[in-house]
Formats: sequence, structure tokens, C-alpha cells
Amino acid sequence: MYRLPIGAKTPINFKKARTEYAVSLSLYNTLSRKKEEFIPADPNRVTLYVCGPTVYNYAHIGNARPPVVFDILVRLLRAHYGADHVVYARNITDVDDKINASAHERGVDISVITEEFEAAYLEDMQALGVADPDIAPHATAHISQMIAMMERLIEKGFAYAAQGHVLFNVEKFDGYGALSRRDMDEMIAGARVEVAPYKKNAADFVLWKPSDETQPGWDSPWGYGRPGWHLECSAMIKEHLGETIDIHGGGHDLIFPHHENELAQSCCAHDGAPLARYWMHNGFLNMGTEKMSKSLGNVRLVRDILEDAPGEVIRMALLSGHYRQPLEWTAELLTRSKAALDRYYQILRDVQGVEPVPSPVPEAFQAALEDDLNTPKALAELSALAKTLAKAEDDEAKAQAKGALLAAGDLIGLLQGDAEAWFSAKRSDSALNAEDIEALLEERRTARANRDFARADAIRDELGEKGVAIEDKGDGTTLWRWT
Repeated sequence: MYRLPIGAKTPINFKKARTEYAVSLSLYNTLSRKKEEFIPADPNRVTLYVCGPTVYNYAHIGNARPPVVFDILVRLLRAHYGADHVVYARNITDVDDKINASAHERGVDISVITEEFEAAYLEDMQALGVADPDIAPHATAHISQMIAMMERLIEKGFAYAAQGHVLFNVEKFDGYGALSRRDMDEMIAGARVEVAPYKKNAADFVLWKPSDETQPGWDSPWGYGRPGWHLECSAMIKEHLGETIDIHGGGHDLIFPHHENELAQSCCAHDGAPLARYWMHNGFLNMGTEKMSKSLGNVRLVRDILEDAPGEVIRMALLSGHYRQPLEWTAELLTRSKAALDRYYQILRDVQGVEPVPSPVPEAFQAALEDDLNTPKALAELSALAKTLAKAEDDEAKAQAKGALLAAGDLIGLLQGDAEAWFSAKRSDSALNAEDIEALLEERRTARANRDFARADAIRDELGEKGVAIEDKGDGTTLWRWT
């Protein structure tokens, strides 16, 4: 089977690609509840939108799962269609009641809150190897587009104004509930809707709401106010990607009400055109066996975990389970992920003098990802590639195996660092740094040269007690790593 190399930029004739290149990518579509072959509307412009963060606090580890999962999907799409033919948007929600409350508590403008925590979010995601999206639209920069969409919905009879609010009339859209597969009673209960006298139906959701003097707002035909959360994404998708996109992604918790409402308002505003052709959602992340929540006090921030583990370890842990399934986040999961990456980097360290042969992504590895992002299977293939490299006996075989391992790593976003640097990075719980360790190793070399083996052994033991393992090589050099 022919596969396009990572980063290919040649425009693809999709009909030709399906026959000549045998490209096959299957994705689970939440709307149809089944895996489907992914066929973009235009292979020269594949569009993907993922709901991004509401920037009022630091990202917790559950917030990190969607960007990591969809980073894999973007890498895979670019491998198939070329880097220049995939347009990836991930928004920033920078107006929200939680943001307003935080700004009011600190006595600052909401932009102070949103700029601080957007920068922190991007820093955390970059540490996990998540590439920036092509487009990062901000809600506050799209108020005019939201107002225009509301005007269309009112004109078409799908929305109405009442007491400074604009609401979507769910009874006017026959397809409401198709994405979440809920009936109206379930949706009313699940949405925890506000019972208000200005609503025609209890399930009607807010597109625009009034703001008082303490809240941010914008002028509109319905008075000074601010947008509802669901409206923001629909307007930004239309502005940057078009009426119908290929893939809309996010966490499982967004299926209802957020994505259900997005689907409804966009479809009605655009004369029945679907918002997305494929809907993808990742499963919840649980702390052990409990769902992570502030009320349980088990929320772990990404930046706190980064103090104890490299970003690649966290990334690998997030990819250890299939994206659609719940993932149990435990200390043991991090330990296993760290141990696996240590093995792979040690193998790469052993062949650091061998120049890798440029390689296409190994077929079995890429096929695992093409099967609805089956990252557990892909990681098993990565382990097999590392073992092949470890067993290679001559330089030619090592060069081929190293190239294959690194190509797989590039596609999944692992093994992106230097092997020597991986083992020399300072551990957060150790007083030793790389210079301290090298100084002790130099003292040990001097002791061995002077046949002071007692001192040499004492240094080895001292390093071992402080979490540093050393390995004497046949060429007289000594390698070290954190244990």
C-alpha cells in the first residue's frame, strides 16, 4: 500500500488517491454512531474545528486530552492530504460568566484574565507536543458575525427576541436531538435549563443575553449584551471554515448541549446545510476510578504534573487508551509511560552515532492510527519498532530501523527530543543537576585510573541512591540516566 510521506504538499486528486494510493482512514462519527470511511468534501482543503479552552484558569489534565487527541488526527490528515491542504481551527472562548466572575473578583478587565490564561494554556500544550492550530479565533473578535447569524435566525423564524434576550426555538427544528440521541424530556433535564418567563419552550437556549454595568457587553439590535456560548462557535466556524466543515471535534461532555445546539443553529441559519460531516468526541478522563471534579478535590493541573514528568510522558499516557474510551489517570500510568520512553530513548542513545535512513511511516503503525486513531495499537507497534532497532546487528540495519522508529515517532509526536538530553534533564525531586553528575563521574574516572576502586564504587552507590544509574561502555565512556 502506498502512503504519502509526512508533510507531503503535492495536491491530491482524491478520486485518483482512492484508487492509486489506496488511502483509507476510518473515523467514528458520533452522529451516525458508527465508524465511517473519511472522505473530505474537498481533499485540497480538509477542514477541522475543535472546541478550545475557556480561558479563566489553568488547564487541568482532563482539558489536555482533546488537544492531544486531535493533534494526532491533524498529523494524520496532513500525512494523507499534505500540510498545505488541512485547515485546523481551535477557538478561544474569551467571554464567559466564569471569566466575568474572575475579572470582577480581581477588579480587572476580562482581557487581563483571558490573556494570562490563554498564554498559560498554550505554554502547557506546547510542553505536551501539541502544535498550534492554523486558526485560533477568539469569540470577542466575532461579535458582528454572531449578530448577523442571530438576525438570520430571527428572520427565518428559528429564533426570537424577548426581554433583551435572543433565544433559539427548539420546536422549530425537527432535527433537534439527533446528535445526542435524546428526547426532549432528557434534553431539558440534561441541560439544567433555566426556567424563565420569556422562554416559549423550557428547552429554548440563549443566543444573546443582556449585560449590566458590571458585565462585559456589546451593542446589538436587542440592547447591550453578550453572546451565548453555543453561538460563538457556530459564528467562528462559518467565518473561517465555511457553512459545512469536514470534522467537528471535542470532549464527550460537549455532545449535549453545546454541539447539539451548534448543529441546530448553524443548520437553520444556513438553509439546512449541515454544520459538520463527521463529529468526533473523546471520552472522559477519570482520576483513578473517580471522575475528576473540583467538588472531589482531585483536579490535577497540567503544569503541576509537568513538574514531575516530561511533556512526552504525559502525552504518551494520554494516548495509552483509545480516545473514545474513558481513561483512568493514575501515578502508575505515568510511571509506565516514563519507563517505556526511557527504554526507547536508551535504544536511540545506543545508536546515536548511526545516521538514520529517511523512512516512510511503517505501514502497520500508520494503519493502526488510520483505524479510528487506535493509539494503543500504534504504541504497541512503536514498541515493536524499538525492539527491531535494539536487535539490529550491523550499521545498515540499524540505520533502516532507526529511520522507521523516528518516522513513527514523528507521526504520533513522541521521541522528538535528543536521547542524551532526555537522560540528562534534571529531575524535579533531586538536588543534583547534570553538571553535578558529570563532576562525580569525572571524579570516579580519576579514582578508577588511580586504582582507587573503593572510591569509584562509593560514587556509583552515591549516584544510585540519588536516582542516577550509570553504565560503563566498552569505549571507556560512561552513560547515565535517571531511574
